[in-house]
Formats: sequence, C-alpha cells, structure tokens
Amino acid sequence: MAAITLIIVAIFFMPVYLKNKIFTMPQFLNQRYNGTVAMIMAIFWLALYIVVNLMSILYLGAVAISGISGISIGTCIILLSIFAIFITLGGMKVIGYTDVIQVLVLIIGGLVAVYIALDIISEGNGLWAGFNNLQKGASEHFDMIFEPDNKNYMDLPGLSVLIGGLWIANLSYWGCNQYITQRALGASLPTARNGLLFAAFLKLLMPLIVVIPGIAVYYIIKNDMGAISADSLLTSAGVQDPNKAYPALLTLLPTGLKGLSFAALTAAIVASLAGKANSIATIFTLDIYQKAFNRNASETRLVNVGKVTVVVSLLLGTLLALIVGDALMGEGKQGFQYIQEYTGFVSPGIFAMFLLGFFWKKTTSNAALFATVGGFIFSVVLKFSGQLMDLEFLSAINFAVPNAQGVYEIPFIDRMAIVFLLCVIGMVIISKIDNARGVVPNGLEVDSKMFKAHPAFIIGSAVVIIIVTALYTIYW
Repeated sequence: MAAITLIIVAIFFMPVYLKNKIFTMPQFLNQRYNGTVAMIMAIFWLALYIVVNLMSILYLGAVAISGISGISIGTCIILLSIFAIFITLGGMKVIGYTDVIQVLVLIIGGLVAVYIALDIISEGNGLWAGFNNLQKGASEHFDMIFEPDNKNYMDLPGLSVLIGGLWIANLSYWGCNQYITQRALGASLPTARNGLLFAAFLKLLMPLIVVIPGIAVYYIIKNDMGAISADSLLTSAGVQDPNKAYPALLTLLPTGLKGLSFAALTAAIVASLAGKANSIATIFTLDIYQKAFNRNASETRLVNVGKVTVVVSLLLGTLLALIVGDALMGEGKQGFQYIQEYTGFVSPGIFAMFLLGFFWKKTTSNAALFATVGGFIFSVVLKFSGQLMDLEFLSAINFAVPNAQGVYEIPFIDRMAIVFLLCVIGMVIISKIDNARGVVPNGLEVDSKMFKAHPAFIIGSAVVIIIVTALYTIYW
C-alpha cells in the first residue's frame, strides 16, 4: 500500500511543500498555524525519533548484523551508532550517495536470496516449481487480508489495510515525516515526483525480496530441508525469533555476494540512522534552538549545534537500545509492529493537522493544537480501553479482538482511524467557532494547477496501481 501512498504524496503533498518553500515539518506548522503548535510538535517529533525510531533501527539492525556476522548484538549496536555519527556529520550528500549504492546491492542480494531459497525448496527443479511448492506448503502465509480469527489480525485487521487506518499510518509516514520528506524538499517538483514514483516501483519489490524469502525460511525449517537450522533463529533464551529469518537466509549467499550484501545491509542501517539523526538535528537546531534560545545565531553556530545534536541523539538511542531494546523487540517480538504502534500515538493528529492545513484554509491554530494534544490523549485512552472496560461488544463488528490475555483490544490500525476521525471532527468544530469569532487563519499558497502531473508520471502511477490491485486480488 505504501507504493500507492507515495504516488498520492507526489501528486498532492510535494507541490504544497515546494510552492511554499517548506524545509522542515515544524516550519510548515509555524507558517500555517503558529509557533506554539510548531514547538509542541517539534518536541513530540524529537522524542518519537529518538525513543522509537533511533532505538528500533539500532536494535533491529544489530539483530540482522549479528545474525550474519556472529558478533554480539550489544557490540553491533555500538558500532552501528559510531558509524552513523561519522556518516551523518558528512552531510546529506554522503547519505544520498550511500543510499543509492546500498539499495542496488540489497536488491541484487535479495533477488539472489530468493533464487537460492526457491531452488532449495524445489530441490533443483526450477524457480517456478519452488514457488508453487512454497504456496502449497505455506499457503497460510500468503493471505493479504486476514479474518478476525487469524492470530495476526491485531496487527493487520482485515479490510483496514485497504480502506481504514493503514492509510493514516502510510500518509503520515510518507507525507508528514521530516525523515522522509527531507529527501525531496530540496528538489524541483518534477524531480521530486519522479523520485517518489521510482520509490513506489522499488516498494513493489518488497514482497519478492523480503516477504518471499521470509516465508521460504519458514518452509525450509518446517520441512527440515537442512539448508537452514532452526537453531539459527533461536535467541539466547531459546525462543524462536522471526527477526533472524532474513539474516539466516543471507548466510546461504555465495561468499563474494554475501560480503557485498552484508556491507550493503550495514550501509542501509547506517544510512537510515544517519537520515534520522539528520532530521533530529535539523528540527532541534532550526525549530527549537534558533527560535527559543538564539534567534541571531550564525550559520556556523547552527551547524555546530546540529553536530552536537547528532552525537547526543545517537548516544541516547544507543543507551535505549542496549537497556530496553531486548525487552521491547527481542525474543520473537516483531520490532516493526513496535515502531508502527507507538508512532501511531501521534500520527493521526499530525496527519489531521497537515491534511486540513493543506486543503481547508479555515483551519485555525486552536484546532491544530487540539489535534496535537487531543490526538495523543485519544490514542492513550483507546490503547488502554480494554483494561478500563469490556470491549467484547465491539467484536461483533470486528472492531475489537482478544489479546493473549483474553482482554478485548482495538487493533492499533483501527485505533489510528478512530483517532484521526475524532481529530478531524474536533478541528472542524473548533475552526468553525474560531471563524465565527473573527479569527483569520494563516493560509498557504495552493492552486489546483499545482497538482497537474506529467503524462509519463500518470502512466507510471497507473502501472503501480494495477500491480498492487492484482496482488490483493490474487492473494486476498
């Protein structure tokens, strides 16, 4: 679904950012609403980036590197952090070149890993035979839309991935996230759109080079085919850890390519850390330090503050990864779900602010403040609503499912959709009240002509949409 999301961001979000010369997300909030909203969200983003994103990238990256190299996870966390500091201080150009090189190697390595895995499964009878064996022997892993009785329904609640809260998660991440958008904000609109369309095509490779290999490892171990040992996926506590599946498969690559893939995987993790640290430094320096502490700071001073921020943020992320990473994401837990769920405490309010700020000129700063604080409060209340009241009555409409303890909870993707709707309704009501009192909100320069796309972009987008539709139709 992220492939289609990237197209939406390219058509509707990028023109607004670039036309209004937006370079950071808090800058947008300050320009569209006011300094209070921008400052609150800047602090929110910094906390989120360090506590959720930096920590999870460090820990999960270390799990992957440790699985291939045999080096302890703690040592990998520290080394990744040190490398990231050097890369980040080199600037966005270094990060950009690193991204371009490593993504090419990772795709090649991923395709070779798929070839090796399917060849093992087919026992030498070809890729198509291996894929058919995989579909028959692990058919339950090919479902893209889960029924409520599926054990993974809490993470991917049925049709919500098509028409519900997954859109909030996706559009917030790809369209309102400094870490992502900063890579396009320095480009011209045609270049930004072409880059996002290319990224959408890369996203379509994910099922092939990430998901299929993971299912293949499951199949190989389940059928005791010998290529990969079940012990290679065990943690020190003897618990099977799905996060180790992909590194275990990469160990089957030929020696030269294994080294390249290992280097590319390390580079990808470091580049992700560097991009996140760069975002943290940009937001802290321009949107907190300069505005709150030193409005007349020189360019040199700002650069130096940014460098210090990079080092401090990565040190904090490293400490968190070492201290609580294993408790939150280790021993068979899904680290990706941790990232998505806890980012979802703020993303519905953020997306509501951005969406109405873009396309409804009457939206006021009081409404934005409501979405900022209210969205977080709504998320917390709904998160723990199962402990506060009996939600079993919601199970009749598939809006609540029992967790491991038998307590009915609202799946976090559905929770995001509910919070988003509450934020939008609240923002509309507050804005109407403010408008009636004579409050004139700050507007952005938005013209319908901005959203017109080049025919080649439209054709490429149609191809992406057709492929995604076909995948969901075949593997419903």
